Amino acid sequence: MSAVKGKKQEIIDDFKKHDSDTGSPEVQIALLSERISGLTEHFKKHKKDYHSRRGLLMLVNKRRKLLRYLKSVDSERYKDTISRLGLRK
Repeated sequence: MSAVKGKKQEIIDDFKKHDSDTGSPEVQIALLSERISGLTEHFKKHKKDYHSRRGLLMLVNKRRKLLRYLKSVDSERYKDTISRLGLRK
């Protein structure tokens, strides 16, 4: 569990805006992207895991909503976030 905790803290440190920032949209999007990529790797091995697939779809939708919010509030932060995460082309 400490490896997962360390990875999560590393992502938070990379995307935070100030010292105590853990809930900004950028941080949330980065954490969701990490979970999504982990689940995507899981599905390469376990193709029939339909219950976890529903969770993946929920995470993708939550990330999409956060990205839409961030784009409407501050388009520069949106552009910076998607370029740092490599989400859009």
